[in-house]
Amino acid sequence: MKVLIVDDEPLARQRAIRLMQTLDDIEIVGEAANAEQAIVEIDRLEPDALLLDIAMPGMSGIELAQRLAERESSPAIVFCTAYDEYAIAAFDAQAVGYLLKPIQRDKLTAVFGRLSRLNAAQIAALTALAPAAQRTQLASNGPQGVSLLPIAVVRYFHADNKYVSAVHPGGALLIDDSLRDLEEEFSGQFIRVHRNALVALKYIQGIERQGVNSYRVLLQDIEQGPKISRRYLPAIRARLANGI
Repeated sequence: MKVLIVDDEPLARQRAIRLMQTLDDIEIVGEAANAEQAIVEIDRLEPDALLLDIAMPGMSGIELAQRLAERESSPAIVFCTAYDEYAIAAFDAQAVGYLLKPIQRDKLTAVFGRLSRLNAAQIAALTALAPAAQRTQLASNGPQGVSLLPIAVVRYFHADNKYVSAVHPGGALLIDDSLRDLEEEFSGQFIRVHRNALVALKYIQGIERQGVNSYRVLLQDIEQGPKISRRYLPAIRARLANGI
């Protein structure tokens, strides 16, 4: 099995390489210091699996996994991180394994032992499940590292030029997803009310008129919801009439 190691810390990569070299049927084909470099190496080396750090500068490991999931075929992913709170997001991203740093040899052996018993078709089948998986959390990479936000608390998504924010009772989180992608992924949970806004159906409490032909959505625990455009107003009214 060909494995690519992706971690922004050189010492962590060296330790992972030393441990991986003790495993049978494992070939370390390369290493990458960030997600962008990993994409280049994946295209060049075509590894069967990644040992992937989560918290990296720039694109996080979670975001890289989500991007790879959009491909027709992608390597199996084993995440490694110093923070166990990323476990839910890791498995939402269809990871086949999750290791805490410092990596323990017995746990590494167990994860890659399971993978090594799969043939190429079985590994491909594992990763092929990823595009259909609906996330339960959103990941955002900021100055303090990766932040996770449960979809369940998001009241609405708002687009401002090329930036999209997930608005919740505690504030807003800037994310990399487009409104179009969010609308497609969460079509059963969110509805478009404006070209720049999607709202969570379960939190809609009504609509509020503001001036002539101007309306806003009333949302639970949100002081001011997004505007409703005339195009989407009939659909919102119909939803309210039918109890959402």
